[in-house]
Amino acid sequence: MTTREPIHLIINADDYGYFPCISRGILEAANSGALTATGILANSPGLKAQLEWLNSVEDLDLGVHLNLTFRQPLTASMTGKLSHWGGCFPGAYSMSVMIMTGKISLKDVRAEWRAQIEACQRQNLLFLNSHEHIHMLPVLFPLVLELAQEFDIPHVRLTEAEWLAPFRIQALARNTLIQAMQTFNRPLLKVQAPVFLGLGRSGKLDYDYLVTVFSKLKPGTSYELMCHPGRFDPDEITNIRLRSYHDWEGELMLLQSPEVHDLYDKFGIRLSHYQN
Repeated sequence: MTTREPIHLIINADDYGYFPCISRGILEAANSGALTATGILANSPGLKAQLEWLNSVEDLDLGVHLNLTFRQPLTASMTGKLSHWGGCFPGAYSMSVMIMTGKISLKDVRAEWRAQIEACQRQNLLFLNSHEHIHMLPVLFPLVLELAQEFDIPHVRLTEAEWLAPFRIQALARNTLIQAMQTFNRPLLKVQAPVFLGLGRSGKLDYDYLVTVFSKLKPGTSYELMCHPGRFDPDEITNIRLRSYHDWEGELMLLQSPEVHDLYDKFGIRLSHYQN
């Protein structure tokens, strides 16, 4: 009788350090065995304390969630370029335009991202990805690979489009853009990246989505499921846009639910880690 190879699935929580309540929720999920990885937002206030919280968790892969779109930069050079926004990163669109037009140089981005990685250097870093997937810009992806090599970080996320119905205009535009960047960037990778999942329900994973996606996974293949679990504290998270886009507590409950762990058994999924 032939034994079916398992499906290897990394459950990777973005945004550790986003807010203390989000970090607490991620730690809760990790301690329950619902997560296998998390990416650190290194320009977060209170980062030192939240890095120390990670000492309470065993068997959790750590990486840096590189940031160019939220809060203040770590470097003076980048801060100086953002005086129009009070020295804070604007949204992804404005940052992308400034990078593509040269108003913010690759030298500035390299220095900022190097500082973010260095802020997390006491951790054993296994991967790099980015907030709002900005590292997928073709002008930035080679830079991320360069930094991964410099800091001996073995994995870089290759964000992939996810064509799931219903196709709203915003999702179609995002997927088309991601698909083009994915096609351009993939040949640059020297280490095969886990197949990326989660874009189609980013910020609001639900059970039906997981059933649909898990049913299509191939035995013997490695996947990474992006997720955003956390605890919600209205005193910490006051931005209405962020609150409308995320269901942190819903994802936290989902990932820890017996129903989802039954899905792992049903589809032959084994929760896995990045390989050194």
